[in-house]
Amino acid sequence: MEISIDLRKTPEENAATYFEAAKKAKRRLVGAEKALEKSRAKLAELLEKKEIEVSRKSETVIRQKKWYEKFRWFFSSEGFLCVGGRDATTNDIIIKKHADENDVIFHTEMSGSPFFVVKAENKKPGKATLDEAATAVASFSRAWRLGLSHAEVFSAEPSQLTKTPKAGEYLEKGAFIIKGHVKKQMVELKLAVGALEDGSIMCGPVSAVKKNCPRQVSISQGNAKLSDAAKKIRKLFGGELDEIIRILPSGGVKLSAK
Repeated sequence: MEISIDLRKTPEENAATYFEAAKKAKRRLVGAEKALEKSRAKLAELLEKKEIEVSRKSETVIRQKKWYEKFRWFFSSEGFLCVGGRDATTNDIIIKKHADENDVIFHTEMSGSPFFVVKAENKKPGKATLDEAATAVASFSRAWRLGLSHAEVFSAEPSQLTKTPKAGEYLEKGAFIIKGHVKKQMVELKLAVGALEDGSIMCGPVSAVKKNCPRQVSISQGNAKLSDAAKKIRKLFGGELDEIIRILPSGGVKLSAK
């Protein structure tokens, strides 16, 4: 190691110069160590976020989608699967292929309404389930887009539905003729979204989502675009953006976190 000495200075002055240089070098070293620690912490944070994102993507890819996820669906607060049509074609499929003898069917008089089927599975759905199914039918109907706060819903048995019109009448795709007496009720349009334990995102009546999902966000009629609302929901619960958009009601929405 070479040391340069200024002959114009005394030994004490030369020593003081090197002492000050050493202190500056030490301060720079401490600053560099702090910067290094900050960089390491930032890198660790970024890696952790990346691992979470990769994990979420892996879960999305690995999770096998259930048959009912092609339709509108939710699990009631009593544990009954409720499945509804998305359009005329799926309305037909729901009634023809998935409505069994002891199930309960819900619909509205308004065109552009889904048929919902409460899957009884040899059990008797309680009032809570029936009320939730009625709320779902109203909320996923055209009444939501029209800005209506309430809508009338009716329920019937599968045996009361037929595709055979009277002579001279025409029946549109996705429509059915209802025979006999039906039960009617007026319900409020209001939904919620949450994540089930298997990672699937469920949209349904508030009481049903609250019962089945640890965290949820309420949905009411509003001005937010479905794509914007779906992005916020994905940040809360994960999931695929397109799938989240598909489960939301048609029309503007407003989110209210719980």
